[in-house]
Amino acid sequence: MTARLRRLAPVLVLLLALGPWQPATAAVPGPEAEPPAAAALAPDGADEHGQLRVCGLQLCGENGEVVQLRGMSSHGLQWYADCMNDASLDALAEDWQANVVRLSTYVQEGGYETDPEGFTQLVGRLIEAGTARGLYIVVDWHILSPGDPYQNLDRAERFFTDIAGRYGGQDNLLYEIANEPNGVSWGSIASYAEDLIPTIRATDPETPVIVGTRAWSSLGVSEGADESEVVQRPVRADNVLYSFHFYAASHREAYLDSLRRASEQVPMIVTEFGTQDYSGDGGNDFAMADRYIQLMNDRSIGWISWNYSDDHRSGAVFEPGTCPGGSYAGTSRLKPAGVWVRDQLRSAATG
Repeated sequence: MTARLRRLAPVLVLLLALGPWQPATAAVPGPEAEPPAAAALAPDGADEHGQLRVCGLQLCGENGEVVQLRGMSSHGLQWYADCMNDASLDALAEDWQANVVRLSTYVQEGGYETDPEGFTQLVGRLIEAGTARGLYIVVDWHILSPGDPYQNLDRAERFFTDIAGRYGGQDNLLYEIANEPNGVSWGSIASYAEDLIPTIRATDPETPVIVGTRAWSSLGVSEGADESEVVQRPVRADNVLYSFHFYAASHREAYLDSLRRASEQVPMIVTEFGTQDYSGDGGNDFAMADRYIQLMNDRSIGWISWNYSDDHRSGAVFEPGTCPGGSYAGTSRLKPAGVWVRDQLRSAATG
């Protein structure tokens, strides 16, 4: 059976079992129930590489080839789900030439804790829509405040058990189990991962797991540490990567150097970055961002930019008012950061 058929089979079974889907609230719309038959397919995506696994310091496809993920993250789905629709996902896969999309599922701030089943259904609908386009999908458990992931452990166990139970048979998923831990030690974060991963593995033994690092996934740099704490005390589990986040206008040499050193010793993935300051706003530092891109491309470190929405901040790629109607292809509705990251994706896709 091909990678695509293996991935779609559990989706079809689930659709028959679940019946019609209803959104969590009127403010949290999902994509249309059925993607168009001629949906765009991501280049270098899940249809080509199939099930990913961690191999040494990198991600590899089902035939052992190194795979670099490159794409965009949604903004919080409780606010900007209308930017994740058929037309925008078509544009992301075909025009932007991304091969991954990250689904940013906030736990607090009006997110998952307010309607667990509704948000699980919403994420499921977007998994199905991304799958139809050949995209890899990072399911992001977006903790931010509180920064201690243990405070949401019970919710995380329920969410990932539900998602893994419904979609764990697919070969295009990655689970990001703690977006930006902060105010807690690396030892506590690693212990949280070791408590949660067996729950996921009981249902889904194959999907790679991404573990957030200390100090807003800065490898500890934003709290005065560095990558050595992860290197010296890795998570005791297989098929695990570690996340790093940067915002180029704020995160300079110390951050870039820490990512460079870490990538020589543990498998890394950049699941969130921007060309602005750490708030996702302000002026763009494209020169510093180019240095990060060069490192990530040279070492096949996956990268995902924040964010694919029409929020007013400079880090949201679309002009306000773009969603839900578009246009998403081309550059007519893009802010400067959107033009830059689209160019980076298209350039990387063509080698």
